[in-house]
Amino acid sequence: MMKNISRRDMLTGFAAGAASAAGALQSGCAQEGISAAGPEALPKWRNEEFYKDGKLDAEATKQAYYTLMACHGFPIFPVLKTDEFWTLDFALGKFTEVGMGGIFYINNKRDNYMLHDIWLLPGQMIPEHIHVRHEDVAPKMEAWLVRHGMAYIYSFGKGTAEDEERIPATHRKIALARKAAKTLPGQVVRLEVAEQQHWMLAGPQGAIVTEVATYHSMEALRFTHPNIKL
Repeated sequence: MMKNISRRDMLTGFAAGAASAAGALQSGCAQEGISAAGPEALPKWRNEEFYKDGKLDAEATKQAYYTLMACHGFPIFPVLKTDEFWTLDFALGKFTEVGMGGIFYINNKRDNYMLHDIWLLPGQMIPEHIHVRHEDVAPKMEAWLVRHGMAYIYSFGKGTAEDEERIPATHRKIALARKAAKTLPGQVVRLEVAEQQHWMLAGPQGAIVTEVATYHSMEALRFTHPNIKL
């Protein structure tokens, strides 16, 4: 749970984050070989850039998300420079295809609510999963607000040929949710039915998404892909 903060603290943090983002636009993007700000100037990352000695390189993955934030003008808040901001590849070794960055600002079991930000590089997916009932925790319900970029949010239903074609190779044969909602900045998609498989795929400019939900229990999380580990 986040500590209580004053309005002055909030404004100070926002100003520091905005300054950090502005600096990244001038220096971080330049370090990635980008000559102009904006999501159209995002680099084309290669999967091998994110692994060192066969293991996911946390520093490299975070730097990629900082570049994504900067190019979209998303403030890099001080908390995003701490260990509370995490990245993962779901143990599949294909970070540019299956991976994410995230932070839980709040995950409150007693009062049953959560606030979560998600970052996805261009073409990156959160793999298909389901939130089941577990002991005293009800199945998680959630909704997603796209802030920047675009995301295809997949759920049950008959998808189009395009929906089928964009499912990444790692999931094409096993995904159960095959109908996509193309979700643009300012648009919200919600999970309509509890205990239903769903997943998310970023568009060509990546995606920055805010999730609001009921309490998130790791013990209640189940993935469709048999080789995924957290």
